Amino acid sequence: MVRQDALSLRCPKDWTLETGAMEYTGSQYIGEFVDGRMEGDAEYILPTETKYIGEMKDGMFHGQGTLYFPNGSRFDAVWEKGLVVKGTYTFSDGLQYDTENWHYCDSYDRRFYTEICYGLKPAGISQLTNMDPPRKIPPGCYDCGDGFYNPNTRIVKDYNYRFLRNAGVPGTRGNSAML
Repeated sequence: MVRQDALSLRCPKDWTLETGAMEYTGSQYIGEFVDGRMEGDAEYILPTETKYIGEMKDGMFHGQGTLYFPNGSRFDAVWEKGLVVKGTYTFSDGLQYDTENWHYCDSYDRRFYTEICYGLKPAGISQLTNMDPPRKIPPGCYDCGDGFYNPNTRIVKDYNYRFLRNAGVPGTRGNSAML
């Protein structure tokens, strides 16, 4: 659902969205409407801050479009009626995923991408993650991908120490931060 004040009528069949929020999903759509449906070149921002920039048809991703993820990675794809026809995923460090010739951190070559690009560290200096230098995790906490989990407070915070979520009750389902 789009706020009515976000729409301006150009002709009876075409609607243009200047700016507006999707009231029920928490998403934001910036683009054109045709017959009341999202259509044409658009920007669609999900509540997770993942952003789609590309073509829409009949309210779905359709044609050329890119998903930009909050961590800096992206997925460039050709879409048909909301489904991917073909696409390329690029990690935030520039590494592109290749479905046929993927040799990153496999049994043949265990180096991180940054080690492939910039070389190995001298003997005695280990690189434990692809990020160099690695993220700072407070003592007694655990890295959980989008932040760190503190088992004493049972809270997950992002790497800038902002609250993300409560960890839940031990032994219950849905406890995503429980290690």
